[in-house]
Amino acid sequence: MRRIGLLGGTSWESSAHYYTQLNEGVAQRLGGLHSADLLLRSVDFAEIEQLQRAGDWTALGARYEVEARALVAAGAQVVGILANTMHLVHDDVVRGAGVPVPHVVDAVASAATGLGVRRLALLGTRYTMESSLYPDRVAAHGLTVSVPSGADAAETNRIIYEELCRGVVRDESRAALQRVAGRLVDEGADSVVLGCTELAMILGPDDLPVPVLDSTALHVHSLLEAALEPRTVHERGAA
Repeated sequence: MRRIGLLGGTSWESSAHYYTQLNEGVAQRLGGLHSADLLLRSVDFAEIEQLQRAGDWTALGARYEVEARALVAAGAQVVGILANTMHLVHDDVVRGAGVPVPHVVDAVASAATGLGVRRLALLGTRYTMESSLYPDRVAAHGLTVSVPSGADAAETNRIIYEELCRGVVRDESRAALQRVAGRLVDEGADSVVLGCTELAMILGPDDLPVPVLDSTALHVHSLLEAALEPRTVHERGAA
């Protein structure tokens, strides 16, 4: 398999889920004692969150471009950004990496198309929900996105940053997120996207009345597809 370089730490809680699922996925596909060939760069989330809060996406993009370049210099042949929000600097990572960087929104859009759903209720950080990250990218697939507003958006963001990123999972917060998603479904959404990698810690397919698209699991699948696709003769010779 190709070596996957992981840009993680945002948060380390979700990065741990990526690490587990990537290794489980390789074991399922290849059998025996196979595990994932990984390089992990786990950043200090406090530094990243401060720049997010300041709205300095230029600095974040420059930082992630450097990190991507370092992963490739260390041998990464595929790079994964282990956070929905940080896909806002996907172009910078692609520029720094020069190798495949599977996009989490493409993975979600592909799964949505396969399920036949059309209107996605998006739960995520306020940066993700307020940006064009999902709407612009899924539009090419004929999909639309609806997001929480007002108090619902604020509560969703709070639960992610103040609880899930710290490993705290509360039943009352799960109920709150179910209500937020339920209101979007009542307004016409036919599926719910867990558009923050931490949300899979608290919501699952049985928690909502419509199909649930877990961005973490779908992105893991995309990364494994890129890492395990057949190599060309040239690649085998260079390995």
